[in-house]
Amino acid sequence: MRLERGIHACVLLCLGAAIYGSVAALAFAADAPVNIPSVPATVAASPRDQYLAYFEEVYKLMKDNYYFDVRRSDLDRFIGIFDEKIYPNILREGKSTDYVRWRSAAYLVDALKQPDDLFTRFLPPKPAQQFVKEVYGKKIDLGIEGHVTDKGYAVDFIEPRSDAYEKGLREGDLIVRLGGVDVPGLDEAKVRDRLNPLEGARVRVDYISAVTRALSFIEAVSREYFKQTVFIKPTGVPDVYCLQLQKFNQGTPEDFARLIGSFVARRPKGLVLDLRGNPGGPPLAARAISAFFLPNGEPLVYFEGRTRPRADLDIPVLPPGYHIDWPMAVLVDKSTGSAAELFSGVLQDRKRALVFGESTAGQVLLKSLYDLSDGSTMAMVNARGHFPDGRPFPFDGVHPDESFSPEQKEQEISLAAKYLLLKAEGRI
Repeated sequence: MRLERGIHACVLLCLGAAIYGSVAALAFAADAPVNIPSVPATVAASPRDQYLAYFEEVYKLMKDNYYFDVRRSDLDRFIGIFDEKIYPNILREGKSTDYVRWRSAAYLVDALKQPDDLFTRFLPPKPAQQFVKEVYGKKIDLGIEGHVTDKGYAVDFIEPRSDAYEKGLREGDLIVRLGGVDVPGLDEAKVRDRLNPLEGARVRVDYISAVTRALSFIEAVSREYFKQTVFIKPTGVPDVYCLQLQKFNQGTPEDFARLIGSFVARRPKGLVLDLRGNPGGPPLAARAISAFFLPNGEPLVYFEGRTRPRADLDIPVLPPGYHIDWPMAVLVDKSTGSAAELFSGVLQDRKRALVFGESTAGQVLLKSLYDLSDGSTMAMVNARGHFPDGRPFPFDGVHPDESFSPEQKEQEISLAAKYLLLKAEGRI
């Protein structure tokens, strides 16, 4: 295998093309925002008529984009319930007009969507802003995590895409002053507040380097960045390594390439991918990672919806020699969803990896965000994932090849690693 320690530098362009190169695929990026033309609010004679006009806007958005048929009769039935129960009850609470509109719209979306749809929802403007950041896997802060000591703030982790990292701050460094204030004497909450300023704020960080033991400082800018989502986890088994993928975002392929490259020189006997608790993210990120393990250029999956034409995703092409053939195990649980269970299901279906754990969430669905006229957002499922042969990903999830007993829950990584070692040594 010609993989070297600098693998991530060699393949980032290919990974970038894997994520951004296909216009057809981009139109179907899960959790990607879709800014549709807003429907102007209708000027109505009464508050009730204004609410009904807003319900029409929500209904039309779902009618035009939802993956399953949305019926007019369901809207009419909801309006009857709204007049009889919802509107009078909310009015008695003395809430604002905005509150009545938003809460009622949330009830309407729940009435129109399918019972097994866990994603589609209505979000008022402020919650929508936070939701979008979570969906993208983005943050706006200094990217520094750690804990308070009697000498300062010990840096336990720093986001590699943050401004502070780019300017030289590293894990193990000790922050002694933040924004001109001595850190000793501050509690955890006050330090966190100073590490999470408004976007664009510049904060002077005085620190003692863990390497040189010298006092240094940087001017760190609070900015938006993609969070690191891939981490090395110990297995307790020699020559078998584990990567935990906490979520998929646009930075995940870069993180993955960087860390997988660090294993290559050690000649691993197996790789465990821990996707437990991974809610998913853009399927294009999962697509990019699949190129390390599956035959390049072959069909991967496709998405198709009631109002969406079929969009095929193939396995990207990496430079020759970058294919990894180590034995693999994938850990999943009931919180493994969206692109994470797509990735797990494909590896299992291609017999490339053994899946351990429990059945996944059953949500291999294409999702997008849509803006409403008042700044609210609809997070909506608009297509369903399928294997290349036409089989849809099941709503009851990807079923594991092997399950664990309750007593084994804390040892899942080491148990999967032991299996891979035995397999590599030909003992199973």
